[in-house]
Amino acid sequence: MKLFSFVAALFLLAAAASPGRAEAGPRGFDVESFFLDNGLQVVVIPQRRVPIVTHMIFYKAGGADEEPGQSGIAHFFEHLMFKATSTHESGAFETAVKAVGGSQNAFTTNDFTAYFEEVPPDALGEMMAFEADRMRNLVLDDEAIETERRVVMEERLMRVDNAPGGILRETLAATLYQNHPYGRPVIGWMHELEKLGREQLKAFYDRYYRPNNAVLVVAGDIDTETVRKLATETYGKLERGPDLPPRTRPMEPEPRVERTVLLRDPRVSLPSFSRRWFAPAVFSEDRKAADALMLLTTILGGGERSRLYQELVVKKRIASSAGAGMSTELRDYSEIGVFARPLDAEKLQEVESAVNAEIEKLATEEVPVQELNTAKKVLASRMMLSWESQMARAMDVGTTLMTGGTVEDVDEIRKRIDAVTADDIREAARRYLTLERGVTGYLLPADAEDPA
Repeated sequence: MKLFSFVAALFLLAAAASPGRAEAGPRGFDVESFFLDNGLQVVVIPQRRVPIVTHMIFYKAGGADEEPGQSGIAHFFEHLMFKATSTHESGAFETAVKAVGGSQNAFTTNDFTAYFEEVPPDALGEMMAFEADRMRNLVLDDEAIETERRVVMEERLMRVDNAPGGILRETLAATLYQNHPYGRPVIGWMHELEKLGREQLKAFYDRYYRPNNAVLVVAGDIDTETVRKLATETYGKLERGPDLPPRTRPMEPEPRVERTVLLRDPRVSLPSFSRRWFAPAVFSEDRKAADALMLLTTILGGGERSRLYQELVVKKRIASSAGAGMSTELRDYSEIGVFARPLDAEKLQEVESAVNAEIEKLATEEVPVQELNTAKKVLASRMMLSWESQMARAMDVGTTLMTGGTVEDVDEIRKRIDAVTADDIREAARRYLTLERGVTGYLLPADAEDPA
């Protein structure tokens, strides 16, 4: 079980269809989708290269859906879902997965929680039965709650409280989002984790763990009619839950003030610099800007051939590492980040100035045609390589459906990438990568002076 966060400069795939109708996906990427009578959406992605199936169930319940004062409850609940149900004792599901040579795990994000198994095709029905069982029959007793509370709190200590970088990343997010719930940590604030009780957990379960609030994705050596039959026999027996209201969240006001977060820690030997911005989500109304920013981050810091790496690491030799990325798995915003680690403490300000200079160039100068075309090829190649993985296909489809994408977006991916112009990139940099819209972070040794 794990928290999930990734930074990727490529579009996510999607698969969705109207109720009662199956729809095929784009050329080279077969996808069929249908709904059960209880509202569960089922997506099938045939891929017959190996005799394995990936079974994933996504719930529209993540960190940003939590009530105020209940941060971490979505992730806490992910842990509890591996406990006993009224049908099976704790550990029975895991034992069944291991018995067929499979694997399972789960993860929680700001916008959803997902559970998955990789098993032989003839074990798919059994996996569906187990998942359908814990969707509605989980036993929330005090012993299980307290056991998993300690596990989650220990996870927070390891990932955040005992890691300077974790503390800084959490504080950067809380500073970046002044109004939107993305500012809360998915793992939860410690003082709120300590107080989450059985009644709050039960209310969360009854609200969100329903078939009409979930998407089932099955990828691999399987056909649609077999999946339909198995899903109907298992998930199809569950009652539909109450319809949930739209996931409308408070959005961010336009930032006006430069913000800086500085952390000194004796465990830090060399300083580092980073900056984060929020920007339009990949499937928002302003997709054009999101498309341009994806290419922008690839050009700026998407690998060893990027501008930041070449300028700071190769040419000037003032940094040991430098890069940029765009987080695209969020529903309401995307996030852009840059980072650099100087070779020695005296180079911190020079490194930051060099990063700022490269961003300024993108906002004022036109990206050369050859550089732009290379970035487009890089994104297209990453997309195609990800499709080779069964798990990646299932993950991309499910994530896209959780964050507002549709089946049409799959066909449009390459067209959207190709349509971005140098002017689009320059305008996106000018509009979204300002100091006022971002938060700058410094991770410093305990005795370091303030950055000038």
